[in-house]
Amino acid sequence: MTVRVRAPASTANLGPGFDCAAVALDLWNELELTEGNGDADAGHLGVRAFSLLVSPEGWRFEFASRIPRARGLGSSASVIALGLVAACAVSGRPAEPEELLAAGLELEGHADNLAAALAGGVCLTWSGRVARIADAPPAVPIALVPDGAVSTAAARASLPTQVPHEDATFTAARAALLGAALAARSPELFSAALDDRLHEPHRAAAAPLLARVRADLPEGALGATISGSGPSVIVWARADAVDACASELTDRYPDVDVLPLQASPKGAHAL
Repeated sequence: MTVRVRAPASTANLGPGFDCAAVALDLWNELELTEGNGDADAGHLGVRAFSLLVSPEGWRFEFASRIPRARGLGSSASVIALGLVAACAVSGRPAEPEELLAAGLELEGHADNLAAALAGGVCLTWSGRVARIADAPPAVPIALVPDGAVSTAAARASLPTQVPHEDATFTAARAALLGAALAARSPELFSAALDDRLHEPHRAAAAPLLARVRADLPEGALGATISGSGPSVIVWARADAVDACASELTDRYPDVDVLPLQASPKGAHAL
């Protein structure tokens, strides 16, 4: 028996949607699982996820990693989703996103990326729940991926334990706008929502591209956000301006990988 599974990258937070909003991206990790005399690496994150539901004994795991690691694009969530969905495929268990989120959350630590990796599309998550509210946001993501890596734990440690009331109010308003923009698929509301004072200012040192891009957005771009903990930055472009935006960004930042992507309506799934 051989099973192949794919799981997408994701970009989380989307500015003010801290720890609760994410979009699945059309960039994939894969797992080929073969029954036989396998010798699974028990310490591998995907194998650990698989073992939450099914014993890995007797299975051979071959992972293909295409999502850049430690760049804020949900690579670990994707690997966990691979293991969980593969376990469902071999056991005949339905791959229900909320159930798998609950199973894998201890490994991932943050629900937003994992929810999008499992359910696909644009997801909001809270208290273990997953709301998949759209196939795609009202803008097209262009990922700017620098060479440097960022530790999620270190990025989270940089956040303050308290924020001024003014900053909380500012971000709450943008978060409400973000939810409305995603539900209504409104580019105008989406553009107005893409700002934050809870986490982005404190992660700016680890994601210096954000300030540079925001200071001079390419024509046709609606805004820019740190992807997850960084250092990658997402430029959100109008659908008719993606090629021009990507070309301009490539010219401006020759040392950065510029990846025009699409949102993926599909989450992790067996092929």
